[in-house]
Amino acid sequence: MAKALIGHLNSDLRDPRLAVENARLRNRVAELESLVLRLSEENDRLVAARAAELLEVAPQQELQPA
Repeated sequence: MAKALIGHLNSDLRDPRLAVENARLRNRVAELESLVLRLSEENDRLVAARAAELLEVAPQQELQPA
């Protein structure tokens, strides 16, 4: 299987269109990974802010049994 993968990679060097397409796809994957990281960090900040907000409100309300 390793030989098949290496052969596949070497075929990129013979066809410049494939090399360009692979580079474009690698760049797009990097952009999407960066976006996922940024959104994850933003989500974490929003969750923390909401948790802090709920903790501030909870002591002011009287908790009643269900």
